[in-house]
Amino acid sequence: MTRPTPLERGSFKLFRPLQTRWADNDIYGHMNNVIHYALFDTAINGWLAEKDLLDLQKGSTIGLVVETGCHYFAELAFPDLIDAGIGVERIGSSSVVYRIALFRDKDVTAAAQGRFVHVYVDRETRRPKPLDPHWRETLEGVLL
Repeated sequence: MTRPTPLERGSFKLFRPLQTRWADNDIYGHMNNVIHYALFDTAINGWLAEKDLLDLQKGSTIGLVVETGCHYFAELAFPDLIDAGIGVERIGSSSVVYRIALFRDKDVTAAAQGRFVHVYVDRETRRPKPLDPHWRETLEGVLL
């Protein structure tokens, strides 16, 4: 497998600011790799809630993560400020492939980048639920 090239800020239309925390650093003095995934999840779900696509407490639709991946290019650590670039690679009938990149402070090149695949399902039945037109329109606005 060929290692990808780090993405640049110009690849994204949408950014969400995130603050690292003291507890994010591990014994090696940098952000532990599992925190990258938590930041991906926070960035995507925060944006979806802000756009009224997800009601995290009572909504009938929820997103289940079915695939993740991350490539690391540079260390991140508290107290770095991070901009999460969010884009959509693919929109299926009930699934979305997100591309996320974490940029330290004002760096142009991603320190880490990953992909998150969500399948949107009915909260009760856990069966896939087709994305409605509002979802599609919003997601199309950040297609890569």
